Amino acid sequence: MKYYSTNRKAADATLEEAVVKGLASDKGLFMPYTIQPLPASFYEGIEHLTFQEIAYRVADAFFGEDVPADTLKDIVYDTLSFDAPVVKVTENIYSLELFHGPTLAFKDVGGRFMARLLGYFIRKEGKRQVNVLVATSGDTGSAVANGFLGVEGIHVYVLYPKGKVSEIQEKQFTTLGRNITAIEVDGTFDDCQALVKNAFMDQELNEHMQLTSANSINVARFLPQAFYYFYAYAQMKRAGKADQLVVCVPSGNFGNITAGLFGKRMGLPIKRFIAANNRNDIFFQYLQTGQYTPRPSVATIANAMDVGNPSNFARVLDLYGASHEQIAAEISGATYTDEQIRETVQQAYRETGYLLDPHGACGYRALAEQLQPGETGVFLETAHPAKFLQTVESIIGTTVQIPEKLQAFMKGTKQSVPMSKDFADFKDFLLLK
Repeated sequence: MKYYSTNRKAADATLEEAVVKGLASDKGLFMPYTIQPLPASFYEGIEHLTFQEIAYRVADAFFGEDVPADTLKDIVYDTLSFDAPVVKVTENIYSLELFHGPTLAFKDVGGRFMARLLGYFIRKEGKRQVNVLVATSGDTGSAVANGFLGVEGIHVYVLYPKGKVSEIQEKQFTTLGRNITAIEVDGTFDDCQALVKNAFMDQELNEHMQLTSANSINVARFLPQAFYYFYAYAQMKRAGKADQLVVCVPSGNFGNITAGLFGKRMGLPIKRFIAANNRNDIFFQYLQTGQYTPRPSVATIANAMDVGNPSNFARVLDLYGASHEQIAAEISGATYTDEQIRETVQQAYRETGYLLDPHGACGYRALAEQLQPGETGVFLETAHPAKFLQTVESIIGTTVQIPEKLQAFMKGTKQSVPMSKDFADFKDFLLLK
């Protein structure tokens, strides 16, 4: 399948080129020319399939033209060594728990899938070392670093904003060593993302080293996240709750909800979506006004959503032909302050016994406020609450048990490279590699 740029000024790319390049030469994001619908028979029997079986069918629709069936199946099954259960929170609101992977966050699937797919292309073509640049506001860095750890022929540079990720998140990508380098940027997530994008556009750097990204701008990172939506639908259908299904997605860089929109285009029977924001409400304001106005991000307790210029908004626009009316018809928005997020975590824990993380709290609250009679809501609980330990414990006033996976990371020693937000400094650093 061929991929085009959302800016429409770059040459078309193969899947391999789109994955290896990450970003098109005109700074646009790659999009597949076709989104293949899955047959009605797939949805009729989806509740009888395992997560891996569902994911392989979806992956085949995306990548089957370009990757041998046996290889693609191996990649999918190797990626999904865990389930993502749907848990009932209230009578009509369910949590899709995406924190059962290696780093206890939803990005584990996209990170590991991309690592395996990129590794396949490197072996197939005998390429020189590929260097992955990834900016993170929290969970992306840990998922990508752990997904790529030890993969031959790939080195990962994780850029993160100094003092703006939780300690546990930071330890998950600064303690690994080997082919992972953590870069601590004196700035915001938007500054980190700008450094990555500028690196991709710098001719001298690209002649010096092969660069790609593992942020959700990369098609191999964001498309596999569609697996979740199909699996959630299967579980809800099994429970007899799949009619009038509304899915709410805590949204930062918008890769996750974009994957869900792709699923809907493939025939997935989701009635509508809600994009839940923290105070970084650029998309919410777009829905209200029709004007997209990026601005510097502000720090919140839902830090993985602290994004002031969501990259994947370009894909959302492209998917709907830039029609504000069509976008607003299928996606509604919500935005919450830190105070409202704390209030929601506390209230849900007190009334239902379910412990939300700050990001999931945005999704839960949006459903509680926006569900209509007859609808059932599923929100994506994107990370384990223990990843935001001090915040969550201060809200509920009791100790949160830290899973063994996280405890192991906390024992490691932090190793990071301090970096200014000046691109010249970052470029000089990479040119020495």
